[in-house]
Amino acid sequence: MTSSASVSPLAESTSARSWLTSLELLLLGAVWGGSFLFMRIGAGPFGASVLVELRLLFGALVLTPFLYRAHRHVRREQWPFLLLAALLSSALPFFLFAWGAERAPAGIGAITNSLAVLFTALIGFLLYQDRISRRRVIALVAGFVGVVVLMSHRTAGSGIMLAALAGTSAACCYGFSANIIKHHLAQLPPVMLAAISLWLAALMMLVPALLHLPAVVPPASAWGAAIGLGVVCTGLAYAFYFRLIRRIGPARAVTCTYLVPVFAVIWAWLWLDEAITVQMICAGALILGGVIYSQRDKAPRI
Repeated sequence: MTSSASVSPLAESTSARSWLTSLELLLLGAVWGGSFLFMRIGAGPFGASVLVELRLLFGALVLTPFLYRAHRHVRREQWPFLLLAALLSSALPFFLFAWGAERAPAGIGAITNSLAVLFTALIGFLLYQDRISRRRVIALVAGFVGVVVLMSHRTAGSGIMLAALAGTSAACCYGFSANIIKHHLAQLPPVMLAAISLWLAALMMLVPALLHLPAVVPPASAWGAAIGLGVVCTGLAYAFYFRLIRRIGPARAVTCTYLVPVFAVIWAWLWLDEAITVQMICAGALILGGVIYSQRDKAPRI
C-alpha cells in the first residue's frame, strides 16, 4: 500500500492548481451572475441606454492599459469586423439585457444568457460550415424549449415574454460575435480585443444615452450598481477571464458560464427578494442542462 508520504511534489502541485482553478471559475461565475443583479438595480433609475453607456465606459477604462501599441496589431481590413464585433458582443446585447432587467427578474436574463454557447454552434454551422454534432442539435432543441417555458412565465401578474425574447436575442448576438472573432479577429490579443470592443461600443451607445438621460439624478444604489457592473463585472472580469483562457484553455474556462444563472438567481433572491419559481427552475434546467450536455465531449472535468 502506498503511504501518503510517497505522494510526489508534482502531484501535490497539480492538485493545488486544480483546486485554485475551480475556485477561480466559481468566483468568475459569481461575479458575472452579479451583473444581472446590478442591471436589475440600475436599469430603472438610469434607463437601459444610460446604464449600458456607463457600463461600457467604466469597463473600457479598466482595460485601457491593454491598448498599448494596439495600432501595431490591427490591420486596416479588420476594422469593419471590429465594429461589427463591438456591436454584437457589447453594445446590443448589453442594451437588450438591461432593457429586459427593467421588466423582469434578474434570473430571466441570466438563464437566456446561457443560450450563447448553443447559438455560437448554430451560427458557426449556418454561416461558416462548422461541424455541428448531434449532441449540440439535441441541446439546441432543449434550450429553445426552455425559452418557451420561460416565456410562459408570469410574475406578479405581468407577462415577461418580451424580457425573455430580449435575453434570447442578446444570446444570439453573442453567438454571431463569437464566430466573427473566431474567423476574422483570432490573431488579436484577446484582452486588447475586449478593450477595443468596449470603447467602440461606448461610442455607439453615446447618442442613445444622451437622448435618454434620466430626469432625476439616480440614487447612490444605482450609481453603485453602475460602477460595479462596469468596473467589476465587465473590465476586471474580462481581464480575469482571458487570463484563465491563457492558463487552462477556452474549453475549461467557459465552464464558469454554467454557474452564472445559478448565482444570478441566488443574488436576486438574497438582495431583491425575487422569487425562485417553478418555471424558472424548469427553464433553467432545460437550457443549462442542454448547454452542459453539448459540452461534455469538450470540457474536461475540473
